Amino acid sequence: MNSALSDLLILDLSRVLAGPYATMMLGDLGARVLKIEQPGQGDDTRRWGPPFTANGESAYFLCVNRNKESMTLNLKTAEGRALLVELVRRADVLVENFKVGMLVSLGLDYLSLHEVNPGLIYCSITGYGQTGPYAHRPGYDIAIAAEAGIMSITGPVDSAEGPGEPYKVGVAIVDITAGMNAAIAILAALHHRTQSGQGQHIDIALFDTQLAWLANVASSYLVSGEAPKRYGNAHAAIVPYQTMPTADGWIMLAVGNDRQFARLCETIGKPEWATDAQFATNPARVQHRQQIIPALEAIFRTRNKDEWHTALTAAEVPCSPVNDIPTALADPHTVARDMVQTITHPVTGVIPQIGPAPKLSATPAQIRSAPPLLGEHTDTILAAMLDYTNEKIGDLRAKGVI
Repeated sequence: MNSALSDLLILDLSRVLAGPYATMMLGDLGARVLKIEQPGQGDDTRRWGPPFTANGESAYFLCVNRNKESMTLNLKTAEGRALLVELVRRADVLVENFKVGMLVSLGLDYLSLHEVNPGLIYCSITGYGQTGPYAHRPGYDIAIAAEAGIMSITGPVDSAEGPGEPYKVGVAIVDITAGMNAAIAILAALHHRTQSGQGQHIDIALFDTQLAWLANVASSYLVSGEAPKRYGNAHAAIVPYQTMPTADGWIMLAVGNDRQFARLCETIGKPEWATDAQFATNPARVQHRQQIIPALEAIFRTRNKDEWHTALTAAEVPCSPVNDIPTALADPHTVARDMVQTITHPVTGVIPQIGPAPKLSATPAQIRSAPPLLGEHTDTILAAMLDYTNEKIGDLRAKGVI
């Protein structure tokens, strides 16, 4: 099958999650991705665990490094930097997440490499961006989540005793969405290059990313001037739009309009609520959430979640069971969407992978190769791309360049 980005060469100098997630997305869409790693060490996530496979491969590393070739290269050496420049001459995109200014000192910053390859798309991913008073701070997902606001609205509703503990999101969502922003920006820059012939520098900040996906919550504050509160699993502006306890677990109600609310009322045996002035409209329900939510909870506790899910789905009331991860990954819809796939790893054997989310009819995203071993493709890349002899490759290895 055709791959949308099969003509692109990407140099991935990034580590951990945001950058590798971006380059994995591009790799899934067909780009050739060379993962440049420090000799003897590699990406930090190679050592993050448990869990590890039986052969010692980190589950964390495996999740974002498929469809890549690993090449070890010591950028602290002049020969290593010169070798990277040779690769840059052939590349379309370079992705890095070093501290601001670090690559300037090595002569590997955007302006320097733009002189080598004017068409290069150079994407920098940092905690706070290339400008601003915090630019030189190190950036970590959890620190950004705290500082840029999402933790302040995540967690239980404040109790009578005072504010409760703010919660982080259960996955490193700032890193993941920064990686998505990076992939989108790279594709936009590549499109611009087809028109102008020129590359450009992309500045992706975790801080900016997290602020941007505050979305309606940030907008509500900017419009009203009122600081957003924590609502637990409820919604500030829609009722009922939250989890409900059942006899054997939890179900999520997502009643988005008054017609759906009327169908909910019929299903739970309370049709009169749909015309009650306190509940008939969403603004009224928001105003009277303290009355309607406890009443709904009492009703939902009388049946199990599967019964409620069946009844509400039949009535076209948006709802979902609250599943754990094993249940979600085994769901028939997950299977139908091919969202859990397998690939053969050179050491571990068959490993499972979360499948690509984008579904393209003509150029489908694909898992073509397993996450690489450290330096697995160094010799092949040097020989095939740069015409290095075995003797020259051996000399570089002896010097610690690769």
